[in-house]
Amino acid sequence: QVQLVESGGGLVQAGGSLRLSCAASGRTFNNIALGWFRQAPGKEREFVAAISRSAATTYYADSVKGRFTIYRDNVKNTVYLQMNSLKPVDTAVYYCAAAAYALKLRAAEYDYWGQGTQVTVSS
Repeated sequence: QVQLVESGGGLVQAGGSLRLSCAASGRTFNNIALGWFRQAPGKEREFVAAISRSAATTYYADSVKGRFTIYRDNVKNTVYLQMNSLKPVDTAVYYCAAAAYALKLRAAEYDYWGQGTQVTVSS
């Protein structure tokens, strides 16, 4: 079992920045790959970014590439999503997810989910 707790969401103006955090517990942090997903009202949950266990590999959705950065601290058992140059289309509930071992890109492949944190970008 893995418990995930996100924080850091909020309201920001277009062009601004936010950093989301996701604290994990319950399983050896080094053995889990982590991802961020988001879901806007009326839309399906979509992939944002993912990071491997060692942090050697990261993947990003094309829509956030160059603006968002995913990284992890294996001492603090926390994964982060640094979001810069935010746009109104980034408005969504952002979810942290964990998967055993290998990095995953599809929501269905993740085993554990946080409760989500709201990010709202105003124009």
